[in-house]
Amino acid sequence: MSGINKVILVGHLGKDPEVRILEGGVSVTSFPLATSETFNKDGRKVEQTEWHNIVMWRGLADMAAKFLQKGKLVYIEGKLRTRSFEDKEGIKKYTTEVVAENFTMLGRKSDFDGDIRSIAKPEDQLYTDGEASSQPY
Repeated sequence: MSGINKVILVGHLGKDPEVRILEGGVSVTSFPLATSETFNKDGRKVEQTEWHNIVMWRGLADMAAKFLQKGKLVYIEGKLRTRSFEDKEGIKKYTTEVVAENFTMLGRKSDFDGDIRSIAKPEDQLYTDGEASSQPY
């Protein structure tokens, strides 16, 4: 039996999406997403915020860059990915990211000034390589 790697988040963008164009014209967009929950502790209401690193590829990245902004509420589906890299001092570090497969903008209609509300089902994505995949390479 194979495993399941599925993430569903609803939260607010911590920054505007950052877009990069890689070799071959592949676009990648990343941004932090804040999810918050409240609970009672010793009779007091406590809010706890968790930050998630979101990454989007190709057509999905282009749509996110066009429509998402800091503070906007968004529903994201994707999967967890852990990757390693070397920092400036040559020390190997690890980071865990949510590689988004689709997203839906949430909120009041007036929040979007006429923009579309639901975006980016995998079959609707625009890819330069003709593939219907949100995976890098």
